[in-house]
Amino acid sequence: MNNFVDELRWRGMLQDMIPGTEELVANGNATGYIGFDPTADSLGIGNMAQVMTLTHFQRTGNNPIALVGGATGMVGDPSGKSAERNLLNVDLLQHNLESQKKQLEKFLDFDGAHAAKLVNNYDWFKEFDFLGFIRDVGKHISINYMLAKDSVKNRQETGMSFTEFSYQLIQGYDFYHLWKNYGCNIQMGGSDQWGNITTGTELIRRMEGGEAYALTTPLIKKADGTKFGKTEGGNVWLDPNRTSPYKFYQFLLNTADGDVGNYMRVFSTKNQEEIEGLEVEHAQAPHMRAMQRALAEELTARVHSSTDLENAINASEVLFGKATSEALMSLDEATVLDVFEGVPQGRVSKAEIENGMGIVELLAEKTGFLASNGEARRALKENSISINKNKVDDAFRSSSSNLITGKYLLLQRGKKNYFLVIAE
Repeated sequence: MNNFVDELRWRGMLQDMIPGTEELVANGNATGYIGFDPTADSLGIGNMAQVMTLTHFQRTGNNPIALVGGATGMVGDPSGKSAERNLLNVDLLQHNLESQKKQLEKFLDFDGAHAAKLVNNYDWFKEFDFLGFIRDVGKHISINYMLAKDSVKNRQETGMSFTEFSYQLIQGYDFYHLWKNYGCNIQMGGSDQWGNITTGTELIRRMEGGEAYALTTPLIKKADGTKFGKTEGGNVWLDPNRTSPYKFYQFLLNTADGDVGNYMRVFSTKNQEEIEGLEVEHAQAPHMRAMQRALAEELTARVHSSTDLENAINASEVLFGKATSEALMSLDEATVLDVFEGVPQGRVSKAEIENGMGIVELLAEKTGFLASNGEARRALKENSISINKNKVDDAFRSSSSNLITGKYLLLQRGKKNYFLVIAE
């Protein structure tokens, strides 16, 4: 078993660390934490980089703590931000925290010798009054020290409120509190967190004369330098109500060849031999997209479920493969709408469908899928028309038994010309 730093190193997940960090974790049983920002009620796929950091930390015999920022979420981290963020109200913040907790519990083991812990920094900040904080904590860190941080320097021209300026002190105190009360001796995070993390190590040194360590991972970016985890429709979320398992699967399946090796090392639990084997396979036949499939299948099953993965694969086959009618009929309504988003649609009377509508009438007059009855008859004669992935002829009559989820019919001419009928 690799030690933790070796594991991150071969995966390309190591950016910076304080001297002594590697020795600290080499034999396991170190305790470390990562904080998660509760500005949404779901983690995004970009957060999986830090979830995986904690996962590897635990798998190499160390004790992980996931901190959800009930207190820091009220302030807003300025790191990597060019403008002041909107502050959340308490009720919304609490909802976000509870939602993120449930997600984190899916990825870390909360039982056993190296059981993970979930903590909320609001639990120790709620009784901390302002005067007490600036007297007992603020006096240990100088203004010059705080101004030297990139998160502050980068906002010198546009300006920064005292609220955001104080953020590094609050995060620093988190580390101190966990060091003192949980034996936490290392804080980890993305490379944009280096300044906040080292403020914590400095507080521990100045307040108690203690030693603590820091480690950061590179920010995940695409090969073209753009931000990972966003699509034209916005963020890719772990919550299936925000990003469906089908869209989640498709996002990963469509990973560019230049990115997939990096993403596989960051997001997969596969070992070095398995990943390098996939890299060789991918290099020999990139058109087969073996790495993309392996990545999409592993993460969809881990973030969602094996059943969701199976449904996502079936749904993908409907549009891009040789899906059977049975696979199509097995899809739920949300997946049907996801798969055929952007496909032309038409509405017909469900009563007419149930009474048996002729195929020519369905293709042309009732839906406008084809321009005329004559074109519909020609297409049927050419054997190019399918209903729900089954070839049909001019004797076919639609009925309620043909409806997907009791509501939809999929018309198809040739391989790529689709039309979705909504029966209502």
